[in-house]
Amino acid sequence: MSRVAIHPLTPARWNDLVRLFGPRGAVEGCWCMWPRLVASEYRRRRGAPNRRAFHRLVESGHPPGVLAYVDGEPAGWCAIAPRHRLARLERSRVMAAVDDKPVWSVTCFFIGRA
Repeated sequence: MSRVAIHPLTPARWNDLVRLFGPRGAVEGCWCMWPRLVASEYRRRRGAPNRRAFHRLVESGHPPGVLAYVDGEPAGWCAIAPRHRLARLERSRVMAAVDDKPVWSVTCFFIGRA
């Protein structure tokens, strides 16, 4: 039976995220920046600029999500953050806030191929 553990993404776990996402940054260089940037900015920054920006976010001390480990190996990622930190959600008419209560949003699930 496999052992599963969940940990916040902290600077000490950055290399585990890089290993999980691979050299392309998960999906087309996203590095989980899609919900954090408006569309035009995101398009300009795909790839290495997103990686650097996400690394700075991790280094800031506010874990942007959690890593799942299976038998000690990074296996999955879930991005979760206060909505007010997610520029794309804050500016979206389609995903507009329904009231003024503070909420958190889950914006990404990523599971490694293995």
